[in-house]
Amino acid sequence: MDPKDLASICSPANVTCFAFSGDRLLLRTDPEPSLPVREDLSELPLSELSPRCGMPGRPGNCWVSIANDAPLPAGMSLVSLRDVWSLLGEQAFFEAGRAFQLMEWSLLNRFCGRCATPMIEVERETARECPACGTISYPPVSPAIIVAVEKDGKLLLARSTRFPRGRYSILAGFVEPGETLEGAVEREVMEEVSIRVKNIVYFGSQPWPFPHSLMVGFRAEWGSGEIRVDGNEIESAGWYSPDSFPDIPPSLSISRRLIDDFLARHG
Repeated sequence: MDPKDLASICSPANVTCFAFSGDRLLLRTDPEPSLPVREDLSELPLSELSPRCGMPGRPGNCWVSIANDAPLPAGMSLVSLRDVWSLLGEQAFFEAGRAFQLMEWSLLNRFCGRCATPMIEVERETARECPACGTISYPPVSPAIIVAVEKDGKLLLARSTRFPRGRYSILAGFVEPGETLEGAVEREVMEEVSIRVKNIVYFGSQPWPFPHSLMVGFRAEWGSGEIRVDGNEIESAGWYSPDSFPDIPPSLSISRRLIDDFLARHG
């Protein structure tokens, strides 16, 4: 893609544009971390997979994919999405996450799933349309629950096989078709640690771009049963009092917000 085509993606020139190389985001690092604008990328070779139109009215709608092995502009570097939170703050993390999800959806929907015709971008909304059969694809959002389960002033913390060494957190899982959010809470806790919960209360939500989730947080109380981990997703779990916590997730996730809420009430 010719760099001059960037003008058709993001206009005006000073609009923030999220430029990705794989799953890493390009940031200006000199004199301090900041997101680039369109004119910063004017000489950057872009992938042919970059969009031909953009919707700069909404943060995160303007994204481009950098060509493989493209030299980075002076004063810029690539960072992970998770690093955006600490470098630029929560709002930038959410906007970058939206841009990344739009990019992944766009790259995975280049062709119609019904008739295999190349899809085209719809300029009036965030969608891709098949010019042959009219099939329209929208960015997916996969709801997932995450729950803080309490018992006698202790919090249920579990270690997933995917976590960094020593890390524990609260339980989470994707909602299945035909399932309520509360039903997903009950099922996930039973499947992973073999206990029943009660008094399920909504806490809050958070978009999570790994890959395209909406995390819906709950608090719940132990109802019955003894902890028995499934040995598949969860390798160990237990009830922890505030003064005996193991390593827990960093502050960017709703899991930490739920844990901090427990500590504020019981610490």
